[in-house]
Amino acid sequence: MSMQAASPGSIAAPQAGACAPEQMLLVAALLCMSAGFLDAVTWLSLGRVFASSQTGNVVFCGMYAMSGQWRQAAHHLVPLAGFLLGAAVAVRIRAPLFCLVGEIVCLTVMMLLIHRIPDAVAILGISFGIALRSASFRQVEHKAYLSVAVTGNMLRGIDQLLAMGDVEALRGAGAMLAICLSFLLGAAIGGCLTMWLGAFSLAFPIASSACVLLLCLRHRRRSHRG
Repeated sequence: MSMQAASPGSIAAPQAGACAPEQMLLVAALLCMSAGFLDAVTWLSLGRVFASSQTGNVVFCGMYAMSGQWRQAAHHLVPLAGFLLGAAVAVRIRAPLFCLVGEIVCLTVMMLLIHRIPDAVAILGISFGIALRSASFRQVEHKAYLSVAVTGNMLRGIDQLLAMGDVEALRGAGAMLAICLSFLLGAAIGGCLTMWLGAFSLAFPIASSACVLLLCLRHRRRSHRG
């Protein structure tokens, strides 16, 4: 991927080179941890829905619809709608760091207003924000991954692991294992902190995304100096 050096919009384009900062393993791990955390928060605090893992929402939506529980089915359509909208915006503008800033803004606003707005609006805002950055960060060390799911990453890890004799493939398998464990760790921490802090537990994924933003910007500044 390329970018225009020293341009005002440099934040919006990935850096050229062997591995852009957006593809670093630490970045992927932090984003996956944040996604697991947000799923725990919305499941426990916002009516048993998932902000990140839309597969779960599809399953529950189908089950409730088949049993005639239309209100519950519609409840699971809200995060799906927010996620699709956020992903469409991210794919359209193709500006990873701008989308990351957008996620931080969305989560911050939802954290501050969560007790003053309907749950459906909070869910919509959180899902929109996480889709912005998950659709923008989809490679780790030149390998495709998803920061909002585990199943696909596990399958990619198995593919890499079984590529015997290839050191690069083993490295890829290790990266997939690391981001899967990060998602698990995020969900575990999110479950604990949500019970203690409620809506203010959203400060954790906000801080995580802010760390990713600072890490990418710092990496780019160093590359420009080089």
